[in-house]
Amino acid sequence: MTLDPKVKRLRELKAKSKQGGGPARLQAQREKGKLTARERIEILLDEGSFREIDAFTTQHTTDLSFNEKNPMGDGVVTGYGTIDGRLVYVFSQDFTIFGGSLGRAHANKIIKLQDLALKNGAPIIGLNDSGGARIQEGVVSLGGYADIFLRNTLSSGVIPQISCILGPSAGGAVYSPAITDFIFMVKGTSYMFVTGPDVVKSVTHEEVTFEELGGAATHNEISGVAHFAAESEEHALFTVRTLLNYLPRNNMEDPPTIVCQDDPLRTENILNTIIPDNPNKPYDMHEVITAIVDEGKFLEVQEHYARNVIVGFARLNGRSVGIVANQPAVLAGVLDINASVKAARFVRFCDCFNVPLITLEDVPGFLPGLSQEHGGIIRHGAKLLYAFAEATVPKITVITRKAYGGAYDVMSSKHLRGDINLAWPTAEIAVMGPEGAINILYRKELAEAEDPETLRAQLVQEYRDTFANPYVAASWGYLDDVIEPNQTRPILINALEMLQSKRDENPPKKHGNIPL
Repeated sequence: MTLDPKVKRLRELKAKSKQGGGPARLQAQREKGKLTARERIEILLDEGSFREIDAFTTQHTTDLSFNEKNPMGDGVVTGYGTIDGRLVYVFSQDFTIFGGSLGRAHANKIIKLQDLALKNGAPIIGLNDSGGARIQEGVVSLGGYADIFLRNTLSSGVIPQISCILGPSAGGAVYSPAITDFIFMVKGTSYMFVTGPDVVKSVTHEEVTFEELGGAATHNEISGVAHFAAESEEHALFTVRTLLNYLPRNNMEDPPTIVCQDDPLRTENILNTIIPDNPNKPYDMHEVITAIVDEGKFLEVQEHYARNVIVGFARLNGRSVGIVANQPAVLAGVLDINASVKAARFVRFCDCFNVPLITLEDVPGFLPGLSQEHGGIIRHGAKLLYAFAEATVPKITVITRKAYGGAYDVMSSKHLRGDINLAWPTAEIAVMGPEGAINILYRKELAEAEDPETLRAQLVQEYRDTFANPYVAASWGYLDDVIEPNQTRPILINALEMLQSKRDENPPKKHGNIPL
């Protein structure tokens, strides 16, 4: 049977559209240790699920022919498919065509995809690999970026938005990922910066490499711009699949629940002895988290940034939860500027997408010091306070040890509409630590004492016995229960089930004015 010439022409054009910038450029991409735009999509999505749209799009020109100077796709592959059977939208910039630069047609493809994702209530994933704005198109290219930024903003809190930086992302290109919920970077091949090393050198006379200025380590450890640092592109894409498994498709749905293979009544006796006898000795809160959650699986977010607070996703009896925990093994778990902002943003994300919050608290207070005060710890600490107070999802708090001063209030206390607030017997809840309190309350007595150190030790112990325990707070109803540590998992699961139909809302308003 002879193939219809028009069908033959269609097949030829579709085949050509999949060639990107041609075999030589595709090979050059691979030699850099990078996947092609289409290979990335194949790894990310369920096998065979991708459906491309706008494959025939070209840059706006009077030459309407499909040739090397005007290749189809205009440097970005767009479409939809599934991850674990659930609908997602994805665009993948193709560095082999015009360096993945963004022109008007390129922008229009992404904009169309963003509109579809928002209308249909499904996540959108951007695989970014672009040299930035297409200089030849001037302000038209800049307008394309702004149109994308607008849709990022309108979609925020409605559908999950995820960005994978799989190559360069410079200038205006960085602000779309910055608005999205999570940014993935790959060690050695990902770069993000507003101005590159050459501009930095010409303006500030600083010599800096691409990696130092905007590599994966820089943005995962120093700036906090990125949320995940992957060892390879494949690692990044598989982690995106894992992340989406904890999230709903949109803000009107609940996260997916899976069948739990872990006993919901499981107890962990190790938790009974994990708190050191010395209240100033650290322990690793990761061990508490993995002992409590289903199968010990915990997807940590911003693992390398502000490590004195831990945030991430896990499951309890198959239900997705967001965990916020102080980390006594780093800076004693104190709250500083970076930790406050990190935790606040995570809390707000969970609240947007109906993910219950579990708070594990061991915090001696806010970090003192000139740099913190001048850096705005008051304003930044208030962000975390605001985020927990604003959140209407189920909120459960467990105080494992220290809960001192304003930090007690901030960490999802009963006063911020905490639903269930629990404590271990090792909890210490007070205005400040015993040593600091004694130095203030008994300053005169200590100054006049013949043996001030013996007196101080006696007074500290009396203070600890009287105030540094959970029972005063429990007597006021600020704690719902004091529990044995090994019972934490079954009690949390039971509380989550009780709160499953929780309904809470904030006063009607356009939006609040969080202290940014």
